[in-house]
Amino acid sequence: DKDFVYPEIDKIGKISSATVYNARHIEKILELPLVDPGIIKKAGFKVAVDCVNSVGGIIIPDLLKALGVLEVIEIYTEPNGQFPHNPEPLPEHLTELSEKVKTSGAHIGFVVDPDVDRLAIVDEHGNMFGEEYTLVAVADYVLKNTPGNTASNLSSTRALADVTRGYGKKHFASAVGEVNVVAAMKEHDCVIGGEGNGGVIYPELHYGRDALVGIAMFLTYLAKEGLSVSELRKKYPAYVISKNKITLSKEDNIDEVLSKLKSRFSDYPIN
Repeated sequence: DKDFVYPEIDKIGKISSATVYNARHIEKILELPLVDPGIIKKAGFKVAVDCVNSVGGIIIPDLLKALGVLEVIEIYTEPNGQFPHNPEPLPEHLTELSEKVKTSGAHIGFVVDPDVDRLAIVDEHGNMFGEEYTLVAVADYVLKNTPGNTASNLSSTRALADVTRGYGKKHFASAVGEVNVVAAMKEHDCVIGGEGNGGVIYPELHYGRDALVGIAMFLTYLAKEGLSVSELRKKYPAYVISKNKITLSKEDNIDEVLSKLKSRFSDYPIN
């Protein structure tokens, strides 16, 4: 219709601003039955945290203080997006946090990735708790209080399955990818799940990886058990997992590679 006048794009809809969501996120975590700020405060924890100068620096110090942590030692918490080291939370990238934990006498060190969905832990000696064991420890705490099934992707330690079976429940493995883990969790009514890269998914809060809820439940568990981080780590199997990246050329036949792998390991169960 040539007589119809379309509105300019800038005049369609409206823009609103809300700055309450960090506080609301923390509030929802504090309301969880398995999170106990009182016992955390009583434990008098001294915590070091590395947020790689990303969004974790906005919210994690606030979370730790709201949880009752006695002292928060901040490393790289200015959210300017300038990563001071490789942001993937692997041992070789966390030497500064490890050293800070040792020199400051902190009970524990936490590190997150830039979007705060992966959580890695450093013990009181500056040693890595093991990225694979973040989910294992948090799941152990959840299962101890609310027994149920668990799920993780196929790129995760079997220690979670061991812990789950110890409570008489079932563990389910999914294809790699957060959406696949969530689908498995919903299908099998899992009380907790996640990925071996430090991604904790706790449905009581929401179906997504969340380092914040992982921190809150880990500290509560640690305080309730009255153990050091290194002592807690000894409760779990000392499995070794090898995750390596390889570069394939255009000439490589992936189906042939997988077929040879299947043949090579034919005496073992393959999932």
